[in-house]
Amino acid sequence: MTARIVLLVASPRLPAGLLTAAAWDVVRGNPVLAGAESELTAAVRAAGAEVTVLDGPATPALLDAAAAHGTAVWLAGPAGDEALARELGLRLAREPGLAELELMYGSWDPPGARLLDAVEVMDRLASPGGDPWKRAQTHRSLAGYLIEECYEAYDAIGADDTDALREELGDVLLQVLLHARMAEELPDGERWDVDDVAGGLVDKMVRRNPHVFADDRATTLDEITANWERIKRAEKARDSVLDGIAPSLPALALAAKILDRAGRAGLAVPLPVADPRADPAGRLGAELLARVAAAREADLDPEAALRRAALAYADAVRAAERT
Repeated sequence: MTARIVLLVASPRLPAGLLTAAAWDVVRGNPVLAGAESELTAAVRAAGAEVTVLDGPATPALLDAAAAHGTAVWLAGPAGDEALARELGLRLAREPGLAELELMYGSWDPPGARLLDAVEVMDRLASPGGDPWKRAQTHRSLAGYLIEECYEAYDAIGADDTDALREELGDVLLQVLLHARMAEELPDGERWDVDDVAGGLVDKMVRRNPHVFADDRATTLDEITANWERIKRAEKARDSVLDGIAPSLPALALAAKILDRAGRAGLAVPLPVADPRADPAGRLGAELLARVAAAREADLDPEAALRRAALAYADAVRAAERT
C-alpha cells in the first residue's frame, strides 16, 4: 500500500480544538509532526495524540514516518506551510510511488473571518508602538474622512464599478474600525469597542425584521417598511417625525428627506411661497424646495439628478479647455 502524507490545515481564527471528526481520526491514529509549538499542537496533545516538533528539514522526516507507519500527518502553521507543500509535491512528482500527498482541512474560516484580521491589524496600528498618525486622531478629526470615504463609495455605485466599490467599502470599514478602537480608550463608563458596534447592529436587525426572525406575517415591501418604521418609532420615542434626520446632509438630500418623512406621516404642510418681496436667497430657497417636492412626486432623486447634470457640465468644461 502506498504511504500517505496528510497536510492538515486548520483555521487560525477558530479555537484550535475545533477540528472535524475526520481530522481527529487521522491525528489520533498516526504519527503527527509539526514545525513549531502552537495552540494546535497543544490541543492535539491534550486529546491524547503525540506530536513531534521538528528542528530540521520536514520533508525527509515526513517521508520516513509515512514509510514506517503508512500515514504521517503534518500540522500546518497559520500560513498553511505552502513552501513545504510545494517541496513535497515536487519530490513526489520526481519519485512516483514514494508516497501520496493529501490536503485535509480540519476546520474552515467562518464567513466574515477576515473581519477578525481587520480588527487585529487596526488594534496593532492604534496601540503603542503602532502608527503615530492613527494614535493622534480623535473622533472629530476623523469626521471628514468618514464623509469622504462614503462619498467615494457612492461614486463607485454611480459608476457601476463593483471592483472600486469593494475597495471603497474597505476604506469605510477602516473608518469604523478606527473609531471603535479609539473608543476603547475612553474613560470608564464611556468605553465601547467594535463588538459593541456589531452587537448593537445585530440586535437592531433582529428587532426590526420580525418577518424573518419572529412570527410576523408581513410579506409585501410596504408591510415590511411599515413594520420597520413602527418598530423604529417605538425604540426611539421621538417627538417628531423629523427627529433623526442628519442636519449635515447635503441641502437637496436634506430637503428630500424632510419632505419624504412629512409625506409618510400624512402631514400636508404647505410649501413656502417664493415671495417676490423677500430677499433673493429666500426666494431661491423656496423655489428650490418646490423643485425638490416636484422631483419627489415624480419619484426622482434631486441630489442624484443635480450631481449628474453638474458632472456632465464639468465634462463639457474640460472638453472646452482642450479646444
